[in-house]
Amino acid sequence: MADFDTQLGEYRAAIEDDISAYAAQTRNSVAQQFGPYAELEVSTFLDILARGGKRIRGALVMVGYEMCGGTDRTMIIEAARAMEMFHAYLLICDDIQDRSKVRRGKPSAHEMLATYHREHHLKGDAAHTGASLAMNAALAGANAAQIILSNLHTDPQLKLNAISITNRTLGITVHGQIYDIMNELVEEPSEEDIRYTLEWKTAQYSIVNPLHVGMVLASAGCRETDAITPFARHLGISFQMTDDILGIFGDEKTLGKSPMDDIREGKATLLTMYALQRTDSAEKAFLKRCLGNAKLTKTDFERCRDIIERSGARGYVQANADKEAAAAIAAFEPTKALWSTEGVTFLEGLAAYLLRRQS
Repeated sequence: MADFDTQLGEYRAAIEDDISAYAAQTRNSVAQQFGPYAELEVSTFLDILARGGKRIRGALVMVGYEMCGGTDRTMIIEAARAMEMFHAYLLICDDIQDRSKVRRGKPSAHEMLATYHREHHLKGDAAHTGASLAMNAALAGANAAQIILSNLHTDPQLKLNAISITNRTLGITVHGQIYDIMNELVEEPSEEDIRYTLEWKTAQYSIVNPLHVGMVLASAGCRETDAITPFARHLGISFQMTDDILGIFGDEKTLGKSPMDDIREGKATLLTMYALQRTDSAEKAFLKRCLGNAKLTKTDFERCRDIIERSGARGYVQANADKEAAAAIAAFEPTKALWSTEGVTFLEGLAAYLLRRQS
């Protein structure tokens, strides 16, 4: 695990340095070309981008590239930056749709922009303005990421392959997000519909796509990308299951958001589905009343968490996360000879890390 932690730290530092330089240049350029309103919008996107996290997606772009023999570090760091920008774009959209007020311990993009509206005593509705400007900030970031990919200094066909894979994945992610929204609106979503979100919203864009992008930029073909896909898919599903557990049972300071958010937003997960199916009528009715209740109290949240725990839902989802992780390792084992030793070490370490993580 020490080797994985060291590798991830090195990738993360390189990506952070690159993003910092890019952000400074972009702010100046946008302010000069388009004025203060554009600077406000783009700065909001860059603020979300700068909040970091572990930079897993960017790191996977670099790992995929290097494990297939790629050597142009400058180019692949730019590609990793683009992948992190797509992630920031999706986070902004997700926060608007979930009405999340906090992202990684600070106000979410739409909340930041709503505050700007109020502080400057602008006309109209602050919340609507915040959401409207945040959506445009997200789109500006996504467009900038596309430009970065299209301008990579590498073979044109390889760039085209990377852009095509990414756009296909973003399309899949949209469908995963649609299921995520609709699952909150039906009385009791099915496990199948929840699993669509696990794979389409998270696994594809968080694990599968970054690896594929890095690999194709190193001239890898279908043999290599097909070989890594089962590992990436299973690991991505395990990642989201673990994330859902942390979303309710994790520590607020570590998570960077309130553990009450998922219940308050009415998020449909395997945890809530399982609990609703296996509690008595009174507790089921209480849990249903709390799901999606914007005025959820801490006392009611703690009771919801207790109901979910006693129903066996936490154990059920953790067992499924472990099962998916085991499936990922089993799928990876026969393909190890295709990759560099460093790549194998990192991906095995990533699987272990995602299961033990606390944020």
